[in-house]
Amino acid sequence: CVIHGFPASDTLLEDNAHVGHGAVLHGCVIRADALVGMNAVVMDEAEIGAGAFVAASAFVRAGLKVPARSLAAGVPARILRELSDQELAWKREGTATYQRLTERCLATMKECAPLAAEEPGRPRLDGGAVQPLIATKRAD
Repeated sequence: CVIHGFPASDTLLEDNAHVGHGAVLHGCVIRADALVGMNAVVMDEAEIGAGAFVAASAFVRAGLKVPARSLAAGVPARILRELSDQELAWKREGTATYQRLTERCLATMKECAPLAAEEPGRPRLDGGAVQPLIATKRAD
């Protein structure tokens, strides 16, 4: 992601804010436990409330205030609905999973040579049971 702003502005991410791949944050505030989806853009003086979600590829215009526990989506982003407890729990677990992966990476990282070819039967890393939100809804 890209975190940027004008020289006299701040871009603030509070505890457990979660920012997806390719997102752009520009002079905005992302409150605690909020989620900004992949390729979303959040512009100057916008504020994403605590526990709120910005959908992937959304464009949050300058100055928009997304209320806590709300879903904002679209281009431009609009507030669609309040988030469920299940959705908030999914986000918390996803953030915790990424935090554990970071800790494991820092504890075990070592320099190595790149593989010349794929190793047959190479196991995947255990990332825990976290899965896309859509998969959790199929299970219900």
